[in-house]
Formats: sequence, C-alpha cells, structure tokens
Amino acid sequence: MFGNLSGPTLLVILFIVLLLFGAPKLPGLAKSLGQSMRILKKEVRSDADESATGAAKPEEAAGSGTTGSAPTETPAAADTTTEAPAPKKPADGSE
Repeated sequence: MFGNLSGPTLLVILFIVLLLFGAPKLPGLAKSLGQSMRILKKEVRSDADESATGAAKPEEAAGSGTTGSAPTETPAAADTTTEAPAPKKPADGSE
C-alpha cells in the first residue's frame, strides 16, 4: 500500500501537512500521534495476553459475566466532570 512512496513524495506530503497545520502546531500533533500509537500498541498487547490466558482458563472468563476487554465506567468516575462555576451573587442581596 505504501510501498510506492519515495523520498520526493514524502517531502511533498510533509510540505502539505506543514501548510495545513502550521509550524507551531506540528510538535503537539506529533506528540498526540505518538501517544495514540503507544495506547494502541498497549491495548493490542493486552488483548493478545488476555486471549492467551483466556484460552488456558476458559472457566474464569465464562464466570466473570463481562465480554471483551472494554473498561467499564464506574459511577464515581462519571461524576468527576468539571462544570463551570455558578456566577456569584453580590453580598447585599441585589441582583
């Protein structure tokens, strides 16, 4: 798929990305891409490890009642959203 990308083609693609995002945003974009790839690799490895251990102990996986490796959200974690503070009222009671 990417076998026919040569040096000049990659330079043109890099130049277009530079024009689209601008030079100041490129380090943040690269950092975000690196973090995303790191998370993806971690999840793939954990799925592979889980499937290897799941094949060895199927009775534990069947008894857990959960399917897949998707993390479940606890109610306490859902309540941690940040909301804008309410506007303060004057101390004298007037609005």
